Amino acid sequence: MNPWLALVIGLVVLYFGAQALVKGGASLALRLGLTPLVIGLTVMAFGTSSPEMVVSVQAGLTGNGAISIGNVVGSNICNIALILGLCALVTPLTATAQVIRREVPIMIGVSVVALLMLMDGHLARWEGGILLAGLLVYTVLTVKQARAETAATKAAKEYTEEIGPKPDGLAKSIALVIGGLGALIVGSHFFVTGAVTLAESWGMSQVAIGLTIVAVGTSLPELATSLVAALKKESDVAIGNVVGSNIFNVLGILGIAALIKPIDAPGLEWGDLIVMLVIAIALLPLAKSGGRVNRWEGAALLASYIGYTTWLLLRTGGS
Repeated sequence: MNPWLALVIGLVVLYFGAQALVKGGASLALRLGLTPLVIGLTVMAFGTSSPEMVVSVQAGLTGNGAISIGNVVGSNICNIALILGLCALVTPLTATAQVIRREVPIMIGVSVVALLMLMDGHLARWEGGILLAGLLVYTVLTVKQARAETAATKAAKEYTEEIGPKPDGLAKSIALVIGGLGALIVGSHFFVTGAVTLAESWGMSQVAIGLTIVAVGTSLPELATSLVAALKKESDVAIGNVVGSNIFNVLGILGIAALIKPIDAPGLEWGDLIVMLVIAIALLPLAKSGGRVNRWEGAALLASYIGYTTWLLLRTGGS
C-alpha cells in the first residue's frame, strides 16, 4: 500500500475511533455510577495502551529488550509532552483535585520505581510480578474510591451538561468502547506502517525510527482520544487518559513483558529514563495553578518534546 494512503487511512480511522471511545466511555461512566475521570484512568487508559503492549511484548519475546523498554519510556514522554501539550494548546485543560493530589504523584512514583528497577539494565520476572501486583492494587483502589465518593446523579448532571441530554444504553456504551478501541488499534497500525516506510525511504536508522515514530505511533490512540475529549470539554478524560496510560505502561506493560520473559537491555540509555521522570514531575505545578494547564504551558510541553526529539535524533545519528 502507498505509505501516504496508509497515513491518511490511519488518521481517519483514529479520528472516528476516538469519537466512539469518548462517547461510549462517558456514557459507560454514567451507567456504572463512575466519573468520566475514572473511566479515563482505567478503561480508556488501559485500552489505548494496547499498541504499546503488543510492541513491547513482541520485542521482549524476540530478545529486543531495549526496544521493549524504549517503547514504554518513549510513549510516556510523548503522552505528557506531546499529547497534553497539544491538547492544552488547542483548549486549556483543568484537572480535578484527585488528579493533582493522587494520580500525578502515583505516576511520578511509578516512574521512580521503573528507574530503580532498570538501573542494572535487567528486569527480572519477580520485578515484573511486583509491577503487575501494583497495577492490580491501583486499579481496585481507584474504582473503589470512585464508587465511594461519586453519586450517579452527580455524574448524570455532568454528563447532561457536557456530552448530551441522554446517555446510551449499557450494551451500546460497551459496544462503542470496544469498537472505538479496535478502530484506534487498526488506525495506529496503518499510520505506523506508512510512517516507518516513509522514514526508511528518507534514510532514518532503525534506532531513530523506534524511539520517535514507533513511540509516537503507539501513542496515537491516546492522542486521538485525549484531543477529542479536550475538544468536547472533557478535561478529566483527556488528562486521566494520559496519566492512566503512563501508569499502565510501566506497571502493566513492563510487568507483563518481564513476567513472560525477563528483559535484558544492557545498552539502555539513562538519559531517556531521566527525561521520562522529569517530564512527569513537570506536572506537579498543577497543584499551584488550581489544576489548570494553560495554552502557554501546553506550548512549553510541546517545545520540550520537540527539543527531546531533536536531541534524540542527534544522539542516535538520525540516519
